Amino acid sequence: MDNTQIFTIAVVAIAVFTIGGGIALAISLYQAHRLIIETVSAPRSDIVQDHGGHVSGLGETMRVDKWWIEPLWTGFGFLCFVAYANWAGFQGEHYWHGSYLSPFYSPVLFVDLSRVGAAPLEHAWFGLWPDWIRQIWPPFFPTSPAWLILAGPLAFRLTCYYYRKFYYRSYFLSPPGCAVGAMPSNIVAGPTGTKQYKGETALFIFQNIHRYTWYLAVVYIVILSWDAFISLWEGGHVFSGRMGVGVGSIVLFLNPLLLATYTFGCHSCRHLVGGRKNSFSGKIGARIRFSLWKKVTWLNQRHMLFAWLSMIWVGFSDFYVRMCSMGIINDINTW
Repeated sequence: MDNTQIFTIAVVAIAVFTIGGGIALAISLYQAHRLIIETVSAPRSDIVQDHGGHVSGLGETMRVDKWWIEPLWTGFGFLCFVAYANWAGFQGEHYWHGSYLSPFYSPVLFVDLSRVGAAPLEHAWFGLWPDWIRQIWPPFFPTSPAWLILAGPLAFRLTCYYYRKFYYRSYFLSPPGCAVGAMPSNIVAGPTGTKQYKGETALFIFQNIHRYTWYLAVVYIVILSWDAFISLWEGGHVFSGRMGVGVGSIVLFLNPLLLATYTFGCHSCRHLVGGRKNSFSGKIGARIRFSLWKKVTWLNQRHMLFAWLSMIWVGFSDFYVRMCSMGIINDINTW
């Protein structure tokens, strides 16, 4: 066994442990969340004032469970994903291999053929990277197609009700947990404390676009599903190349599937399917909507789990394509 084979085995082992650990983390966070919701915490006599009531202040609580674990690990896990996603986006290369396209770069609007591991010209929607973009492009940014499309899925994730809950808790401490003292309002609202907290009606009013970004997320699922279909054809030549399947094809097919479980379990989707109805009985249309509403509700009850699984897998999909493009992993396929 030569050094290249040993190195390849080591990289695959690391990838397996990373994905396994990520999935285990997602399931653990989901179970921890359910446990916290079901736990009834007894009052702690050491922090209850003599005259009754609660002690106010950041982190003050009568909870006896380890409430800080969830905001700590969710905040850390999301930071790791953001760091990797930004690093991958900055590369601008090694996002295409054979017929595999990294989801971080899909759809490819323009392609710079001078970049190593770039997509073929025929897979770019609008052809070569235009000169007018080069003229306004920041000099410290590589010509990476990822920066042209990431705003869409990012807008949907950042305005998601679950993501808002966890980053308000993890990063803004507002509050860090249920029945836990939040960041003092005079720090959040200004040094004098005279400004009133306006929540999502002022600075964070952009959160209200979530219901509209849902439609954009559905479009991305369709695009990524097409990318997965392209991955079945050698060289990405649909209907003209040899048809087969590889490990990368399976990875890319699982990606839109997991994204669909997250997207169609969204609160906005649940309202779209079953909202504005006073009764689910009677006409066949109402009964169909009720059946769909129950299925969406099943996904919605596991929204946090699917949010983490889909986020971890989209990162792994990019990692796998990138490793194949760099020649570190040899894709097993039928071609």
